[in-house]
Amino acid sequence: MITSLKRIRQTKILATLGPSSNTKGQIRELFETGADLFRLNFSHGTHEDIAALAAIIREIESEYNRLIGIVADLQGPKLRIGTFEKGRIELERGDMIRFDSDPAPGDETRVYMPHPEIFPALKKDGLFFIDDGKTRCRVREIGQDYFAAEIRAGGTLSDKKGFNVPETFLPIPALTDKDKKDIKAALEIGVDWIAQSFVQTAEDVKEARKLIGGGAALMVKLEKPAAIQNLEEIVELADGVMLARGDLGVEIPPEDVPSVQKRVVRYVHSQGKPVVVATQMLESMIASSRPTRAEASDVATAVYDGADAVMLSAETAAGQHPVKSVEMMDRICARTESDDIYKTMMEETRPDAVDDPSDAITSAAFYVAHDINAACIVTYTASGSTALRMARQRPDMPVLCLTPHQGVARRMVMSYGVHAVCMPEIKGDFSGPVPYACKILQEEGLAEKGQRFVMTAGVPFGVAGTTNILRIAEVE
Repeated sequence: MITSLKRIRQTKILATLGPSSNTKGQIRELFETGADLFRLNFSHGTHEDIAALAAIIREIESEYNRLIGIVADLQGPKLRIGTFEKGRIELERGDMIRFDSDPAPGDETRVYMPHPEIFPALKKDGLFFIDDGKTRCRVREIGQDYFAAEIRAGGTLSDKKGFNVPETFLPIPALTDKDKKDIKAALEIGVDWIAQSFVQTAEDVKEARKLIGGGAALMVKLEKPAAIQNLEEIVELADGVMLARGDLGVEIPPEDVPSVQKRVVRYVHSQGKPVVVATQMLESMIASSRPTRAEASDVATAVYDGADAVMLSAETAAGQHPVKSVEMMDRICARTESDDIYKTMMEETRPDAVDDPSDAITSAAFYVAHDINAACIVTYTASGSTALRMARQRPDMPVLCLTPHQGVARRMVMSYGVHAVCMPEIKGDFSGPVPYACKILQEEGLAEKGQRFVMTAGVPFGVAGTTNILRIAEVE
């Protein structure tokens, strides 16, 4: 059996699979280089294709004896315009174009708008963006089944490009019929997280939770301004959050994105739930073997902000240098975490325990571990809550999460600094978990014989939400 790989960073890397990374050899190399979790994009490929990728991941997981998280990313209600007679048109600033309910192919003067719910939501003189904001329009006239817009930034516009209506709440469901089928398929495949796209309200999250039914953890993707406005209600219902800056960066002014990122990451961190910063992190590495300095700074900023994980999209899914992209992200994360400024920032954002015994034990374990120079913090948890509480402290040492539930262990891979291991269920006292922890710590290279570690658990064992014991032990 191949031993697992020791990471020298706490921030996790989520890599997207695609044409550039769909073989066992390619996926194995991404994992060996530093990918902790893999994202399966349900916008592309069949359920059979995606199931095959998941099967490969599980094979690699077994070979390396190290759990790997799998994220199923739902497409969501992607809004697109219709087609053109010649496949594309050229638009110039000042041109007028009509969007209507006629499904006939369009031209330079009009195009089909297959989403009638958009018309009543629009506002005169409001902005309307197409193709990730490359084409920008301002709405000048609104009718019952059409609207006319003035081109403010033109260029080539081709068939079925997506569009955004910034600063407008759109009355569309967050889950499409395709998403509902994809949720069912994802659960059958055995994914660990399901990422829900284009969430706007808490009701959107409730619908997804009902369909998932506890079969996977739910990660909400923040891509709409309405989701930022309803942040607290949405986060309360979710298991994790992904800040998807691609669509969000189209719908809000670019200068607002950095402050929104900091606010979201800090708030989700304070709630003890994993938060992922995603989209365009090393975008130039789709074609180049090296990132720009601005991109390296962007990844580092997400780490400084306290993200649990950073994500690679097209860089690993369709780029020319998927392995180098993971390698570079790994190096940036590790270097940032070694910075004294980073350590200071994590100390300043560390939450206090407030009137909660489990939080108090976790906080105490963190400080005790530092006082005795412990090699590792060990949590024994049934639900994963103890490990999440410890990750919330942003420790600069590994957190070994022991749990009897494989699904829980795989979900914990998303969390900052957590090394998750599935172990047999324990009854009674610490006589079971401590020797097992000693064995795992040595096997995984997390601690050596004679080093001390701090362990937290709940007694009676296996009861969720009962973290009430802290113990100092020595690796034997």
